[in-house]
Amino acid sequence: MSQWLEHSAQVEVEASIDKVWSLWSDLEQMPNWMNWITSVKISEDQPDLSRWTLSTGGLQFSWQSRVTKQIPNQIIQWESVSGLSNRGAIRFYDRGAEGSIVRMTLSYAVPDLLAQIMNNAMVDRFVQSNIQADLDRFRDYARS
Repeated sequence: MSQWLEHSAQVEVEASIDKVWSLWSDLEQMPNWMNWITSVKISEDQPDLSRWTLSTGGLQFSWQSRVTKQIPNQIIQWESVSGLSNRGAIRFYDRGAEGSIVRMTLSYAVPDLLAQIMNNAMVDRFVQSNIQADLDRFRDYARS
């Protein structure tokens, strides 16, 4: 059995919704602003499938993910179909001349045994701060 943990963060971006959407919808660009993501490869046969690789502290994880919902300039929603269990959504909010807001919600499964020995509050703060840092890097990347 597993427990699902969820985190959300958002960032205001001084860029048009079209630019913000264009960057996020090209999943293979994600390593440019996501610190632990080392690669994303879209399947040539099925463009809704992608292979993700995460590396940190000498550990490497890989999974395959499927885009389950995509509405241009509004949402990209996904769930893993193999490997590291996760799901989530990136939501986009158009603020006109002020730019855009990007909100990420990420959920991932943690095995019960591991969840029992972890300090959940510490893990929550760590993951939350990393998600926020990724979004802050995206904001800077979109402005360049």
